[in-house]
Amino acid sequence: MNERSTLFAEAEFFIKQCYAELNLTEEAAELRLKEIADEIEQSGTYSHTYEELRHGARMAWRNSNRCIGRLPWDSLHVVDKRNASSEEEIAAALLEHLDYAANRGRIRPTITILRPEQGELPGARVWNEQLIRYAGYARKDGSRIGDPASLEFTVICEQLGWQGDGTDFDVLPLVIQLDGRAPKWFEVPREHVLEVDIRHSELAGFNELGLKWYAVPAVSNMRLEIGGIRYSGAPFNGWYMGTEIGARNLADEGRYNLLPVVADLMGIDRSRRSTLWQDRALVELNVAVLESYRAAGVSMVDHHTAAAQFESFEKREREAGREVTGNWAWLIPPMAPATTHVFHKRYDNTIVKPNFFYGKKPYASKETADSKDAAQNAPACPMHAASKPMVCPVTGAGL
Repeated sequence: MNERSTLFAEAEFFIKQCYAELNLTEEAAELRLKEIADEIEQSGTYSHTYEELRHGARMAWRNSNRCIGRLPWDSLHVVDKRNASSEEEIAAALLEHLDYAANRGRIRPTITILRPEQGELPGARVWNEQLIRYAGYARKDGSRIGDPASLEFTVICEQLGWQGDGTDFDVLPLVIQLDGRAPKWFEVPREHVLEVDIRHSELAGFNELGLKWYAVPAVSNMRLEIGGIRYSGAPFNGWYMGTEIGARNLADEGRYNLLPVVADLMGIDRSRRSTLWQDRALVELNVAVLESYRAAGVSMVDHHTAAAQFESFEKREREAGREVTGNWAWLIPPMAPATTHVFHKRYDNTIVKPNFFYGKKPYASKETADSKDAAQNAPACPMHAASKPMVCPVTGAGL
């Protein structure tokens, strides 16, 4: 099949499923496919209607094998910004996304879809992994400030002209690229960044650590594919699951690495692993995260509730006559997984489209890009991707 035939085949598969789910007639689907065929013949591509775009994005969330938070998939708020024609317009749209999604703490699942790829033109792309992410700095003595996961991208931002304050929680700028042109960066004003101070009500000294995290986990480095159309700029968010912050972002050795600090505040013996100091510190760090978000009135779900919601999602999908696909290694939470039903099940990891996919980092060196290419092109969780790096679920080794 040539490229146009392949595109129409993907469009046909999507349109028939989409229209059936929207209770539209087969005749309407066939009429629409005739329009799409004519458009592809004339231009080599086609454009989705808003209804197709909205339902396609929702289907992509529903099909995301790594996401445990799919229960509200059909309530995803879809913002169509395909007509944004400049980096400045895109930056404004992304700030609007953050404000709408934050909603004074009552987080709303939201996706903003930008210009798709069209022939040789790559469309719109956001270089950030998330719309909000903290910078990471490497000192000459080998120590680090901020988020080590952002070291590479922070250097890129500095090369583009941005300069942070050098704190542990500097918000990185938005870096936007349109149709392959040179990228532009835009500061994220603090009034668009809802953050939560992380405190512990019982652990002495914890509040003096000055910890915080942001409220909206808007993943922006993934490609949305609907009916053969590729949207490389389609940032989206749900709300956080507590363990994403408490068991990964703040706890991982390659991130903020706070378990030793918390264990020392608790007075636990860290001379040997058998004291389970990591486990005990992990629980208290996660308690602090959940307590803090609840006190701030910011939406968050604990991993036990998330697993129960996923069980409800599975039931609803069965009732709708659809198979639930899933990646077990990603669906189990990073803390106490055996206490959830997910741990005791197996899931079909078949990839179904529409879906979200990783792409190569636009700023990565060729060596880095080649080494991670296979992993980066795998479908991922659209609502919680950033909290789980690409690692082997058995050995923990990077892929």
